[in-house]
Amino acid sequence: MLNLPLFSTTKKIENHFLRGAEVVLYHGDISRFLATIPDHTVQLIITSPPYNLGKEYENRISIEAYLERQTQVIAQLYRVLKNEGSICWQVGNFVDDGEVYPLDILYYQIFKRLNLHLRNRIIWHFGHGLHASKRFSGRYETILWFTKSDEYVFNLDSVRVPSKYPGKRHFKGPNKGKPSGNPNGKNPSDVWEVLLKDWEQELWDIPNVKANHPEKTIHPCQYPVELAERCVLALTNEGDWVLDPYAGVGSSMIAAQMYNRRAMGSEKESQYVEIARERIHSLWNGTLTTRPIGKPVFVPTGKEKVSQVPEEWRTTTERRLLDRKSKYK
Repeated sequence: MLNLPLFSTTKKIENHFLRGAEVVLYHGDISRFLATIPDHTVQLIITSPPYNLGKEYENRISIEAYLERQTQVIAQLYRVLKNEGSICWQVGNFVDDGEVYPLDILYYQIFKRLNLHLRNRIIWHFGHGLHASKRFSGRYETILWFTKSDEYVFNLDSVRVPSKYPGKRHFKGPNKGKPSGNPNGKNPSDVWEVLLKDWEQELWDIPNVKANHPEKTIHPCQYPVELAERCVLALTNEGDWVLDPYAGVGSSMIAAQMYNRRAMGSEKESQYVEIARERIHSLWNGTLTTRPIGKPVFVPTGKEKVSQVPEEWRTTTERRLLDRKSKYK
């Protein structure tokens, strides 16, 4: 169990970049904000950029214009990133007239032109999302983890998961008979999936933020704090700057503050800025509700009404079997 720090209610959220600030939340265009940040300042850039889907906070443009605009922003992000820093770029798909454009693949070339190094293409799988009628329903998004150099922060021990077979031993060689694993657990998978138990399995359980999620706000594409937590723990140290260029309602900034990292973000929608401020203050005073790492995902027992097959969908044979079961109970 992680011991989170106690927060002081005297902390302040600055509205522009200051070297000595704890939290900076800028209301406005990301390019203007980045222009105020010195070179090599940020240890981790983590975000989920607009997908150009025509959501209420974005104007849909051509895929070419969208990527060109993002190219300009990413070049500025590269400038403010430390040499040992990382970028975690979480994206889904752009869909135009029923055709899917995989944004992670399209973004890859943008990052490679800056000579960034892809360390993992992490698959975030979740069980609920929009249903499609002319293609299979999308149930995953990706996180591209790039580093600026070959010398980068990676705190593996902070995110290890318990080994499935901790008693396994080397069966030959100089270490024959000795434990073959790591006493702190094993390296997690690059697939973060919905399972019964989180840190106790090979894969990571991160449900997306839907109506019944404890973190849900009015943001239509909010991602969970837990998703950012793991990146913050693995890729930064205490006191480092974590930047979210598309901060939304502040999930990445909250994850940074939870573990004594300094946080800054930029958001152009005023209503999201206010929600982010409220959530950060709630974190500081101990009233923020988040889904804790390790909480089991709810699995229907089959007794819930919504998990049962509707009567009108059942065949005559199914009804007869159900009647027979109830008769002999």
